[in-house]
Amino acid sequence: MAGPPQRHDLTQGPISRTLLLFALPTLGSNILQSLNGSINSIWVGRFLGEQALAATANANIIMFLMFSAVFGFGMAATILIGQSMGRRDVEAARRAFGSAIGLVMGGAVVIAILGWLFAPQILRLLATPGEAQDMARDYLRVIFLGLPFSMLGVLIQMSLRGTGDSITPLWFMVLSVTIDAGLNPLLIQGIGPFPRMGIAGSATATLIAGLVSSFGLLLYVYWRDLPVRLRGHELHYLIPERALVRTIVAKGLPMGAQMLVMSTAGLTMIGLVNRLGVDTAAAYAVSQQLWTYIQMPAMAIGVAVSSMAAQNIGAGRWDRVNAITRSGLVYNTAITLVVIVAILLFDRPVMALFVGGDSPAIPIARHIQLLASWTFVMFGATMVLFSTVRANGATVPPLVILAITLFPIRFGFAVLGQRWFGSDALWLAFPIGSACSLTLAALYYRYGRWRSEVLEVPPEPATVEEEALAATEPAGRLQPNC
Repeated sequence: MAGPPQRHDLTQGPISRTLLLFALPTLGSNILQSLNGSINSIWVGRFLGEQALAATANANIIMFLMFSAVFGFGMAATILIGQSMGRRDVEAARRAFGSAIGLVMGGAVVIAILGWLFAPQILRLLATPGEAQDMARDYLRVIFLGLPFSMLGVLIQMSLRGTGDSITPLWFMVLSVTIDAGLNPLLIQGIGPFPRMGIAGSATATLIAGLVSSFGLLLYVYWRDLPVRLRGHELHYLIPERALVRTIVAKGLPMGAQMLVMSTAGLTMIGLVNRLGVDTAAAYAVSQQLWTYIQMPAMAIGVAVSSMAAQNIGAGRWDRVNAITRSGLVYNTAITLVVIVAILLFDRPVMALFVGGDSPAIPIARHIQLLASWTFVMFGATMVLFSTVRANGATVPPLVILAITLFPIRFGFAVLGQRWFGSDALWLAFPIGSACSLTLAALYYRYGRWRSEVLEVPPEPATVEEEALAATEPAGRLQPNC
């Protein structure tokens, strides 16, 4: 069914400019989200101490696992929405959005209830230190209460990006971060009229921020009549359709698994680094903080490429798909190189913010940056290629490529290479693994069969039944009897 004109048409206009203008708000959202986590950690650490900080870290591991699954399903819905918008089929986009919301929100409510009930057992399973368990339990239970609202907000934001709108998610991320960071000290310490809640206050601030921003975004969608709004008969789209759920799960699980593979690979590297002593472990921790910001442009450009490619694939504009990929690769290389060079030039004062200017970890961290930071140019290029092929539903090959290059190649070189390179093998393993990943991704992009896949929102069950009935109706019955 054809819909009204698109508000954010990514199938027209200059590709490079459109890609950059789409990516910048996404980059802003990513930066704000990371800053929010850092600010909240500062409040907790300053007011409540190291045990409370350890408690939030353990709880955040669990929430990362939850959001990895949502990321996969959300990306699958975003791709379906993007391709539907490219075909000017707004009704199909709304059906994909409705099924994704119904599927994820139903699961989120169940997870929230189970998480509240079994929070102590979950923390024991994670081997949370005994002195931090009580605080971690209080924090985690409040976070689980807010899980459905947080997931609702994330899904709406991702879906809006699928329609070509990256500005609206940015404004509501600003709202969420402002509320969360502002309420944290007030609820932790009980400043002014606010109750003194300790670590539960930090989680409550996050809960309130999620509630306000998610429902504010939902109201805004209806107020502005944005493409994903559901009204009247469209509300039944919130009941997940079996065929749509099958597509979202089949495409979403591999993308969620990619997040888990990457995080697991990160944990294995931390295990190797910890064997090198406290100073090296601290240096690696500082490097990871800087890498978070180095890789942000690549992640934002990847989201922009995926959304643009999906719409253009839906519109059948394959000439633009290739040009979008090229522009993404150019932007990624240029911006990431600028960020890396800037950090290498000014790394000492930035690192001193984390460990102090006289720390023995700083020379080690600078050495790590010099050897390993360049990996993010190749990492970003790989993400651009993956974003394009995923835009047409090819989600398993990127997962396989990441699993091969992160474990047998990167981890293997980090372990075996120490015989020849010493501890530098760990840092050299990053660019070696990324080079292999980029090579395999480029080969799949060039020679893989991802272009021949067809990813569409399945027709509604009633439509299928009507077509089947029409197909079996004898042609003679359509004519009058003589």
